[in-house]
Amino acid sequence: MKTWIKRTLIGLFGASALFGGLAVWTHKNHHHHGWQQMSQADAAQMKARVVQKIGDKLSLDDNQKAKLGLLAEQLRLQRNALVGSTTDPRAELQSMLAGSSFDRSKANALIQSKVSAVNEQSPALVAALADFFDSLKPEQQARVRELMARGGRRGHRG
Repeated sequence: MKTWIKRTLIGLFGASALFGGLAVWTHKNHHHHGWQQMSQADAAQMKARVVQKIGDKLSLDDNQKAKLGLLAEQLRLQRNALVGSTTDPRAELQSMLAGSSFDRSKANALIQSKVSAVNEQSPALVAALADFFDSLKPEQQARVRELMARGGRRGHRG
């Protein structure tokens, strides 16, 4: 795999993990399980909570919150593109194992569809992440780096 693709994927999944973790953290009481895509209402509600929590944590102004909202939307679109129409990934994997040999063509087609989704969505996601990060003040950028270094863990460092 080419270096730029690896870096893009690592950056993409790192950003997804950061904002996904923050979304889960802010979304404790709202249980949305499964691989299905969120409804528009649920997505808007979650986006508002994430923007509010991160906005408070980083002391964001309205312009920065708007850019964070665009980033959250791009992350949701990326997630939906990766999930695709899969409603039960376990069943999908089981279907690949059902025959006398592993269904390589089905597995490769699934992987190619996911890679295509990443390739199609990543430029907009990277642009949204860059626009948001570049809009931050140096002390806010330092706080983001600190949160990333902690790995999203809460509590005291020791």
